[in-house]
Amino acid sequence: QVQLVESGGGVVQAGGSLRLSCVASGRFFMLTAMGWYRQAPGKQRELVAHITSSGSTNYGDSVKGRFTISSDNAKKTVFLQMNSLKPEDTAVYYCKDLCSDAWGQGTQVTVSS
Repeated sequence: QVQLVESGGGVVQAGGSLRLSCVASGRFFMLTAMGWYRQAPGKQRELVAHITSSGSTNYGDSVKGRFTISSDNAKKTVFLQMNSLKPEDTAVYYCKDLCSDAWGQGTQVTVSS
C-alpha cells in the first residue's frame, strides 16, 4: 500500500513562491505517474499538474507557466514549484499516486493579497 505525505505549504504574499514536496512510501519501485491536485473552500478538487514515470508533464490551465512539477525517483519524492502565486491559488494541495489512487493528507497554501 502506498502512503503519501505532503509538506511545504504555508502563507505567502501574492507574487511569492512556495515549493511543495510529496514523499511516497510503501512502494519499492520507481515512482509511477503522480499528480498534484487542489481544493479551495466550496469548490471541487481540480488538477494542478501530472508527471509520468518518464517525466512527461501536464498542467491545469490556471497554473501553466507559473507552476512546475518534478520528481526524484531516488528519493521517491514529487515536487511542485509554485511561482507568481495569486490569491486564487489558495487551497489545500493534495498529492496523488495515479497508479494506486492513493491520496496524501493535503497541505494548506494561503496566498494573501
